[in-house]
Amino acid sequence: MKTKLLMCCACAVAVALAFAAFAPVTAQRGDAAGPLITVMNPAIESKMVDRIPMTAPRLDTLDGKTLYLVDINWGGPDAAYSVFEEMVDWFAKNKPTVKTIIKRKAGMYTQDDPALWKEIAANGNAALIGISG
Repeated sequence: MKTKLLMCCACAVAVALAFAAFAPVTAQRGDAAGPLITVMNPAIESKMVDRIPMTAPRLDTLDGKTLYLVDINWGGPDAAYSVFEEMVDWFAKNKPTVKTIIKRKAGMYTQDDPALWKEIAANGNAALIGISG
């Protein structure tokens, strides 16, 4: 898993350097003889949404608990499974009392899956919901 993370970081740095190397430089004096630069204002023009705090209490321990690993279907059907399978193996070796269940959310990542959330609420103690690429 560390190897995948390092490879992803290395790829991200390589892509950033590649784009920086080919980016045109247009900054000049600003007179009519040359091009002007366009600057984007990073300030937020609209009001931020109100944050709603997480209401679920944290578990003191995962020992004896059921942990759902939920793939939200972002990045294709197999994007997260290999990472989640490594997590299942890790828990089996290092925390054998933790029951891990891998589930794939129905529909696209933007769609709700009430049946899965109901299953997790009824049978699980915690859920890790995410993606991996």
